Formats: sequence, C-alpha cells, structure tokens
Amino acid sequence: MKVFNSKEAAEQYMSSHTLTFSTPDLTLKRFAFWLGDIVPDPDNKEETMPRLMNYIDEKDFAPAQVIDDDKYEPSGALFKTGLYGSANTDPNAETKFCSECGQKISVSAKFCTECGANQD
Repeated sequence: MKVFNSKEAAEQYMSSHTLTFSTPDLTLKRFAFWLGDIVPDPDNKEETMPRLMNYIDEKDFAPAQVIDDDKYEPSGALFKTGLYGSANTDPNAETKFCSECGQKISVSAKFCTECGANQD
C-alpha cells in the first residue's frame, strides 16, 4: 500500500524554511504549495514530478480484521451485570429497583440505565 510520509515531508520543509513570521494557516498553505512544486525525478533526472511523490512510501500493513455484523462477540469492555459502570459480579451486591420501569440498578445509581429516570 502506498502511503504519504507526512512527518518526513514536514520535517524537511521546516528545516529548510523560516516560519517565525507565518501564521499556522499561511504555513499550511505554503507547505501545500511546496509539496506541489515540480522537481526533478531522483530516479530519472530527465523527468520531472511533484515533490509530493518523493514522500510516498510503499508499506505492508497487516490485514484489517473484518467485522461480521451478523455475529456479535463481546470484547469484555462491558459487563452484563445490570449495574451501570460496575464490574461487580457479586449476586449479593446491594441493588434497588427503578421507580419508573423496575429495572435492577445499583443502590448508588443516580439514573436508571434502562429508562434514564432520575433516582432521587
């Protein structure tokens, strides 16, 4: 896969240009024009190309994991305990019921995780 090595391009631009008087917007515009300049091709001196092409690298990335929408596998980031924000899996933990919908919630919960009702 071909990717743009922006860090290398930016470092080279910053090292060869004084930017002390520039605003960030002006700096970005000048950087874009600098990347678009036509320069000699390093491989073939008789040809020219945009400077941007000097910073295109061939990278080999690991294949991305395909997400199957038909099959859900929990990652472990959420716990199905009925208690919002708690990893407590103890069945003897103190709970109460929502005054609006009856959902089991933590004693310290300020809102119901099911209906959103305020638990004063």
